[in-house]
Amino acid sequence: MSSKYDVLVIGGGNAALCAAIAARRGGASVLVLEGAPKFYRGGNTRHTRNMRCAHDAATEILTGPYTEEEFWEDLLRVTGGQTDEVLARHMISESKDILNWIVEQGVRWQPSLGGTLSLGRTNSFFLGGGRAMLNALYLTAERLGVDVEYDAEVTDLVIEDGMFLAARLKRPINSETEIRATSLVAAAGGFEANIEWLKQYWGDAADNFLIRGTPYNRGTILKMLLAKGVQEVGDPTQCHAVAIDARAPKFDGGIITRHDSVVFGIVVNKHSQRFYDEGEDIWPKRYAIWGRLVAAQPDQIAYIIFDSTVVTSFMPTLFPPIAGQTIAELAAKLTLDPAALEKTITEFNAAVRPGTFDHTILDDCRTEGITPQKTHWARRIETPPYLAYPVRPGITFTYLGTRVTKEARMLMADGKPSANMFAAGEIMAGNVLGRGYAAGIGMTIGSVFGRIAGREAAKHARN
Repeated sequence: MSSKYDVLVIGGGNAALCAAIAARRGGASVLVLEGAPKFYRGGNTRHTRNMRCAHDAATEILTGPYTEEEFWEDLLRVTGGQTDEVLARHMISESKDILNWIVEQGVRWQPSLGGTLSLGRTNSFFLGGGRAMLNALYLTAERLGVDVEYDAEVTDLVIEDGMFLAARLKRPINSETEIRATSLVAAAGGFEANIEWLKQYWGDAADNFLIRGTPYNRGTILKMLLAKGVQEVGDPTQCHAVAIDARAPKFDGGIITRHDSVVFGIVVNKHSQRFYDEGEDIWPKRYAIWGRLVAAQPDQIAYIIFDSTVVTSFMPTLFPPIAGQTIAELAAKLTLDPAALEKTITEFNAAVRPGTFDHTILDDCRTEGITPQKTHWARRIETPPYLAYPVRPGITFTYLGTRVTKEARMLMADGKPSANMFAAGEIMAGNVLGRGYAAGIGMTIGSVFGRIAGREAAKHARN
């Protein structure tokens, strides 16, 4: 191992590995520093299932075309226009090639999962999930000659006038406590596991947040970069946050704690009151708003309520639903006021209008005369046993990050591009995601900008 590399990649997930592979294929010597132990390597990539890429025709695993323009319109809709159009369109264009490139790096696809996801046309699913994808990328990187170090916590970055010089380490690597490199790729994720940092924006409510990924995404690299003159992008309160089971562990519960049952019932807070339209849009375009919605409720807790007719309609999760033969019995088990929950459900049932139910489209099953409405997929809750899941905000990743160019080069606070610093993945996702989310876009950002960052970092090092 050398103490001087062409490209230093900080991070160990999808974006980092795509950068490392691209840089190595570009002729650079590459070191990857993963701050987590080997078992926990990969950050949020460990818990992913799929990636959203534009494509012009059906494939063996995709049921039809998903054009660049449709992808852009979906992104525009979920972000409410809060996205850098130049970067977003560049990412979408590059994503078409990623579908094949990622396979060339050893990743395999499988047919789409069904149920509430409805992603068979737009998203490609990893065979074996995110961890299998990670393992394939690590295997390829190591075969290419990329050096990888685990438990490699960076304590400081030496940066002068927008140029990276070295990274200082908490523990020596091959007796060196400082690693020098010609180019830096920062791909170390957001600060979602840093509760104290979250509390700066959310207050004490953040104590009730559950973190879907590992405890290692504390945002230390992001904080260093911003402190050393890199321009920031994104609203620090915006994040990918879904409703996950309140019984999940504080960290690393992953995908099996996420609930996809919202569209089949209603969601109430601790006062048994509904607070948002559960049928606003197709689930993959709305599942990532429910974490923020629950975060805004008293004590950051809510309950998904449904009946026995829909239990096989959505992906099962790690925890079983809580059941009651009557609404009052269910309420007691949830420590809710029985009379209040009975009133909410009675009013909801009375407001439901008949229609033809189809969760894969914006159907005509809706309510009238109540607030909030349920604009699609509204059906009466009337067949016992009655069931519920308690949910809390599950934070996946934060959107505050480093501003970058199309070449994934970091911009400094004075507006000038860095000489040799690049960023990829969640640490720069706020360029594309000002707010909102659609399933699989995080992996698109990581793969596309990871490959770009690695390629450009190697090009800089060679020159």
